[in-house]
Amino acid sequence: MEKEQNQNLEKNKNEESSSFTKKSDDESKNQEQKQVEEKNPEEIISELEDKLARTFAEMENQRRRFEKEKDEAFEYGGFSFARETLNLLDNLERSKQTLESDETIKDKDTLKKLIEHIDIINKDMISIFKKNNIEPIKAINEKLDPNLHQAMMEVEDDSKDQGTIVQEIQKGFMMKDRLLRPSLVAVSKKKVEEKQHDQKNQENQEKEAKN
Repeated sequence: MEKEQNQNLEKNKNEESSSFTKKSDDESKNQEQKQVEEKNPEEIISELEDKLARTFAEMENQRRRFEKEKDEAFEYGGFSFARETLNLLDNLERSKQTLESDETIKDKDTLKKLIEHIDIINKDMISIFKKNNIEPIKAINEKLDPNLHQAMMEVEDDSKDQGTIVQEIQKGFMMKDRLLRPSLVAVSKKKVEEKQHDQKNQENQEKEAKN
């Protein structure tokens, strides 16, 4: 008997909860319907036109982004591969330097032939790079450009303007307008005595200008 009473109470609670939820939903729908009815046709049309315009604008933006990504993928699709391939050029250059510094085979015909083969392979690879819009970065005797060059050390050289590239440690490359890797370089700097002399001259010139 008590069990049946509990079941009836639980059933009544569920029915009341369901009735309350339904009533809330009905009230919400009625409120939305009332808001729609309060708007005149011109306002409704204006809102729809605004939504359509924003939707079309978003679609156009997505289309442009897709086109841009597609073009970049086509133009720079081999970017990562090209950057990795530069290691082959570095290995060739290092091999050449190692052979040239080896006293046991220096001035021998075998060495000359090996160097010739390395130079041929190197030129062929540079030619292939150029066909694919990959160009070496100019370095020697150029002013240091942080966008293209990375200074690794300074070399005292009074015959050059300060900041002039006097040595290329590792060649840099561009792929169209993108940097594959910067040139690693050494730049000139004036000797300490010369620098101090220039500073004194500048100070004297400033004093004379004031007088």
